Amino acid sequence: MAKIKHSVATRRRKKRLLKKTKGFWGDRSKQYRQARRALAKALVYAYRDRRAKKRTTRALWITRINAACRQEGITYSQFTSGLKKAKIGLNRKILADLAVRDPQVFKKIVEATKGTR
Repeated sequence: MAKIKHSVATRRRKKRLLKKTKGFWGDRSKQYRQARRALAKALVYAYRDRRAKKRTTRALWITRINAACRQEGITYSQFTSGLKKAKIGLNRKILADLAVRDPQVFKKIVEATKGTR
């Protein structure tokens, strides 16, 4: 029976991993053992932060809406309550965008929510 050599498969596996760690700092992109550990950690961070990004983005929208509301003399909680009572179904992303890009339209929405109090 012929001897099986694994060098081709091993080299291919190592090259594939080192290609993924390209751009990592120092030996984390050069040495296979270091690169393997660094990549495992990087993938954990990537998974975690894809979820964290959603939370931080939502917090940013709320902060922008709150700032715009306070300029109009209303708090964020009063504004959201007024939105529900006025049956205005805009989400936070759209409201934050309006607050930044089109303050006149946002002002009219605030006025509509103030009328429901």
